Amino acid sequence: AYLASKAQIKPPTAMKTGTTICGVQLKDAVVLAADTRATEGPMVADKNCEKLHYIANNIYCAGAGTAADLEHTTAIMESQIELLRMATGTQPRVCTVVRRLSTMLFKYQGYIGCALVLGGVDVTGPHLYQIHPHGSTDKLPFTTMGSGSLAAMAILESEYRGDMTIDEGKALVAKAIRAGIFNDLGSGGNVDVCVITKDGGKILRNMEKPNERKFKAQYKGFPIGTSPVIKEDIL
Repeated sequence: AYLASKAQIKPPTAMKTGTTICGVQLKDAVVLAADTRATEGPMVADKNCEKLHYIANNIYCAGAGTAADLEHTTAIMESQIELLRMATGTQPRVCTVVRRLSTMLFKYQGYIGCALVLGGVDVTGPHLYQIHPHGSTDKLPFTTMGSGSLAAMAILESEYRGDMTIDEGKALVAKAIRAGIFNDLGSGGNVDVCVITKDGGKILRNMEKPNERKFKAQYKGFPIGTSPVIKEDIL
């Protein structure tokens, strides 16, 4: 307030972010999903961005919040976990990644805008975690995050079962993301899904495209000579 009145320095204003991400834990797998809209304030910056991030062969995460923070944080974590895997000669555990992310985010007191849904399958089985920007974590059977999380959670709470197959899990998370896409202005585009089993993870990019363009505007080219040619060089 002092700087604003005396030096005309405005405090930084928070920018609204938009995303829908979710995850479900199955008997022997974890399924994550995300929409593909990247926003810049009120504008759509990218209609088909990737929000599912690789951390290790058996661990992936979906991210909501500030795109740059998510890219860097997940890249740092991927690097650290690969070094740990090579140093120990063992497959990394999901709880290790959660602890490292939580410790790092807590240090920055929420200024790194990373809201994550982290899933993986390790020697102790499948795990699904929710990680908040301030560093708090939850271990849950199903979870959603982002501006469209309420719409997605409505689907998961009413339809999730503990004994679902992988195909049923994929269909459920896709339905939850669709709910976010159609009911939240900050979410949109396509549905990306990631299935993680003990054999590793696989990202199904654009598994569903609920917003495909039906009609294309007829492009009428300008006739030659509309813009005068001042000089022409052939290099």
